[in-house]
Amino acid sequence: MIYMTIQQLKYVVAVAEYGNVTAASQKVYISQPSLTVAIHELEKEIGISIFSRTNKGVVVTNEGREFLGYARQVLEQTSLLEEKYLGNKTKQKRFSVTCQHYSFAVNAFVDVIKKYGGSEYDYTLRESQTSQIIDDVAKLNSEIGILYLNKKNTEIILKLLKKNDLVFKELFTAEPHVFISKNNPLAKKKTVCLEDLEAYPYLTYEQGEYNSFYFGEEPLPAIDHKLNIKVTDRATLFNLLIGLNGYTVCSGVIDSKLNGSSIISRPLELDDYMKVGVVTHKNVVLSQYALSYLEAIKTYIP
Repeated sequence: MIYMTIQQLKYVVAVAEYGNVTAASQKVYISQPSLTVAIHELEKEIGISIFSRTNKGVVVTNEGREFLGYARQVLEQTSLLEEKYLGNKTKQKRFSVTCQHYSFAVNAFVDVIKKYGGSEYDYTLRESQTSQIIDDVAKLNSEIGILYLNKKNTEIILKLLKKNDLVFKELFTAEPHVFISKNNPLAKKKTVCLEDLEAYPYLTYEQGEYNSFYFGEEPLPAIDHKLNIKVTDRATLFNLLIGLNGYTVCSGVIDSKLNGSSIISRPLELDDYMKVGVVTHKNVVLSQYALSYLEAIKTYIP
């Protein structure tokens, strides 16, 4: 007979989120040795190793990922029961998203917080590298990832998703656009071609050790760009768009309230597409926050 407890599930989820037993023990208010013993007992009881131990911390095993998916569901339903029948409105709400740099992803995240609010919550929005998006969802650090596919990267990205038991669901498909300053000379054009861009700095998001075309956020072919600048955050990129008359390639979906009125988009004459979509783990049932987030996204996209 299995006697696993809600508290044990909380311990496991905490360790998975922090990737470190010491940090997790502080979060759940238990000593590190006691937490380690509790997890060992649970693993012995259910007959699987939820974590593998390394010098850098703990890593969720493949069996552990599936278990964590169910554990999160149980904790989510427990929280709902406590709110409804025990009047526990102070239960801390948790929800995480890791995405490429899209304004609609931020707007939808704001809507979720406004809808659920509460006196306690722990929400995370990471605008990150493509490889990190895949890794976060695979390790259940985030419920949802957002990235794009195009003609060149689809095969590679889908293979990685399949390898990590992840699925991709399309939100929308857009033709490539460029983001430029409204004062850029190209702003006068209705469409922009590659030759028009040669004299301007090309701004891209840095992808770390995976800094190849397949992981880039910009669907430009492998052509020779003489002026290149890599950045890590959206604010810096937009400042450089304005200050240096630079450009970046994107889906064309922009929010002037969030990004300001100084940035505009123009269609790029390029035979390609950007299929933007949501990445989720196939073994995880999405929480009410994740489902609400997906509904909110629909109000901000074409």
